[in-house]
Amino acid sequence: MFGDQEGQSTLDADLVNHRVDEMAADGLRVLAFARVKLPPGTTSIAHQDVARGLSFVGLQGMIDPPRPEAIHAVRACQTAGIRVKMITGDHAGTAAAIAAQIGLDGGSGNTMAEMAVHNVADQKDRAGQQDRVLTGRMLTELSDTELRDAVDKISVFARVAPEQKLRLVKALQHQGHVVAMTGDGVNDAPALRRADIGVAMGITGTEVAKEAADMVLIDDNFSTIEAAIEEGRGVFDNLVKFITWTMPTSIAEGLVIMLAVFAGSMLPILPVQALWINMTTAVLLGLTLAFESKEPGIMERPSRDPSSPLLNRTLVVRILIVSALLIAGSFGLLTWELSLGKSDALARTVVVNVIVFGELFYLFNCRSLTLSMFAVGVFSNRVLLVGVTLMAALQLAFTYVPVMNRAFSSEPIGLSEWSLILGTSTLIYFVVGFEKWMGRRKPGQAS
Repeated sequence: MFGDQEGQSTLDADLVNHRVDEMAADGLRVLAFARVKLPPGTTSIAHQDVARGLSFVGLQGMIDPPRPEAIHAVRACQTAGIRVKMITGDHAGTAAAIAAQIGLDGGSGNTMAEMAVHNVADQKDRAGQQDRVLTGRMLTELSDTELRDAVDKISVFARVAPEQKLRLVKALQHQGHVVAMTGDGVNDAPALRRADIGVAMGITGTEVAKEAADMVLIDDNFSTIEAAIEEGRGVFDNLVKFITWTMPTSIAEGLVIMLAVFAGSMLPILPVQALWINMTTAVLLGLTLAFESKEPGIMERPSRDPSSPLLNRTLVVRILIVSALLIAGSFGLLTWELSLGKSDALARTVVVNVIVFGELFYLFNCRSLTLSMFAVGVFSNRVLLVGVTLMAALQLAFTYVPVMNRAFSSEPIGLSEWSLILGTSTLIYFVVGFEKWMGRRKPGQAS
């Protein structure tokens, strides 16, 4: 803090600027104070009254330390392959110091970034921080092409004007990034609207910013964004798990009927039985995957390319394998039961059960796309266990309750049939488990 300089004919501006840079490098927001004496009776002050004749009083440094949870959230985002960038109106030194505290990767030094130290050339000990900051003045000197190159390397932007935020968002999008922009002011609205995901502050944010944004943070906490990303990855995981689980059923049901029609043979399942399979399994088995907990290390995975397909090659192969096993099991057991002289109703009952229990056993494989159910916890999804129990009970009713036999043209089966059904279902579980185990052994696969 400088003392009152009134009475001095000159003021050492270099000394003041030097002290401002030092305070800013410590993460302080710096205000300069000055005073002026006005004639007695002055009731209003205009610009011309303070345009000259001010006496420098001193500097005040204020600190707004980053929240510990914000530091953790930034680290989690970076681990997840998400680049976090700071855009602020603060002094470049303050921005660099705060960025270092929260662990922002400043990027590598380059000719454009090195211009950021033109005002602190005499502070070589701090150049390592500030040469990784671009200021608003430097942004105006960069062409669009130069900015696109710089925005990938630099993570901290200081003394940025509102219109430059929009330019930064466009530059990032031009580089193929999915951009989430946070803001709270009226001037942030264009950038919030342009960003792929605009995030407004719910407490300090203006109504204009909230209207322009896609999301509103009710607690104004960056860690909430990290939690939302983690939750989103969990929801996306469970969606893919459901699709991976339900596709083999649809393929198997459709193909067993279509192949029977083309072959001119007996239908392995009747339309009403196919309806029973779809209605019961989708609700009692498939929907339970929505309650699957987030897998360990979900925030350690690299970011997913938005242009990549929903199902990768591994999952497509898995779906085809399970579909083939269900089709082979259906036709194989149907043929076997008919060769033993069993009735059509009994043979179809066996086929319905092999499809349902094949799905049920495969459901445990789908609790994780890469890990075994033992790695994610056998009892961690109580809803799934309840659904499996209810599904098994309904299948027993479908097989043995007389009213169900009449409604669905089913017939009671014996232990020999159940051994074949459960054996086929177990085979599906172990084949998929082996395929996942082989996938984990490949370099770059999750373990």
